[in-house]
Amino acid sequence: MNKIISFITFLLLATTSYAQNRIDGVWTGKLNACTQTLTIVIHVNHDLNGKVTSSLDSPDQGASDIPAKVDYCSSDSIAISITNLGASFKGRLKGDEINGEFSQMGYNFPLNLKRGVEKLNRPQNPTKLYPYKTEEVTFTNATDKAMLAGTMCYPVNYQKGKTPVVLMVTGSGLENRDEEVFDHKPFLVIADYLARNGIATLRYDDRTFGESKGGDVKNATTKDFARDAEAGIAYLKSTKKFGKVGVLGHSEGGSIAFMLGAANKVDFIISMAGIGVRGDTALTAQSNRALELAGQPNRLTTLQYRISTSFKKSPWLNYFIDYDPTADIAATKCPVMAINGDKDFQVISSLNLTGIKKNLHESNYNFIREYPSLNHLFQHCTTGSSGEYRSIEETVSPEVLSDMAKWINSIK
Repeated sequence: MNKIISFITFLLLATTSYAQNRIDGVWTGKLNACTQTLTIVIHVNHDLNGKVTSSLDSPDQGASDIPAKVDYCSSDSIAISITNLGASFKGRLKGDEINGEFSQMGYNFPLNLKRGVEKLNRPQNPTKLYPYKTEEVTFTNATDKAMLAGTMCYPVNYQKGKTPVVLMVTGSGLENRDEEVFDHKPFLVIADYLARNGIATLRYDDRTFGESKGGDVKNATTKDFARDAEAGIAYLKSTKKFGKVGVLGHSEGGSIAFMLGAANKVDFIISMAGIGVRGDTALTAQSNRALELAGQPNRLTTLQYRISTSFKKSPWLNYFIDYDPTADIAATKCPVMAINGDKDFQVISSLNLTGIKKNLHESNYNFIREYPSLNHLFQHCTTGSSGEYRSIEETVSPEVLSDMAKWINSIK
């Protein structure tokens, strides 16, 4: 009899626990806030002691694991406060959906959440098995005591000592070898395309990131990251496996490409959305474009921009604000491909491509092009805002991929 009572008690407790935890899980919805639509993800979890915890992600803004305070939680309702954002959410479970309201700074917006994580479609991301050989490698920047880990792609129809190879250098901020952002893997997409068109590549994780080890990051500047890239070029040349050795740099990587070009370290360079004017001028233009996209009439002068950032300067920003690429551009005598999108709001094409073209030596090999309707990631877009990056399925414009492969293969 006691065993039967204990069993019934267990069932009642289990049923009660399930009822309390029906709201547990990952919930995703779209928040229509004024002119912007944001994906919101809310996590809810009961631990073994019945304590409930929650956090919020805003993947369109690259934010995750934002702490949330659980103000109330029952089997079918939840209320949370996100103190860091001055925001809150209240909702009630209806079927397999939480219908609720998101509030921030006195504004209320309807927000309905569905169970599960949003699956993003990235049709250009290649999947194994590849029709070409890949190899995991490491190389060392001895000056900075950094060991860089990366992936070599040997193309179809690889010919030892003849096949061209490209070192791929990421933009600002620590990034992995695929330059991954919002599940886009642009460097993987580019490497795959080039491998299918007879061109080898080496892409690597930034220092201290991914599988790379060592090297100072806190005080590192573009010049320091350029030494990592220079070590990669030296490694490629030391293998004696390739013909011409070039560098492809995106954003800050474009500046590094011109640094290597000016030092006569490479046979060709590709600058994808690299700056062509002094850093403070480029960043002021970026800030003004962001204000324009946000519908703000204010515009900053370069002096105002410098003053506005003076309180938060880092060694990297100190260097980049004062870095003038024109001398490196002028000193680069190897063939150059410099490209940008006319909707790039981070590196304004009309300003920076003009600067590159103005200071670059003349050569029949040079390829300078502004692509219509492409953003900073070289995706076809509507406004160019970074808020679009995640929602766009395209990773890299097919036209850009084609132009890069044709241009590299044209260099003799």
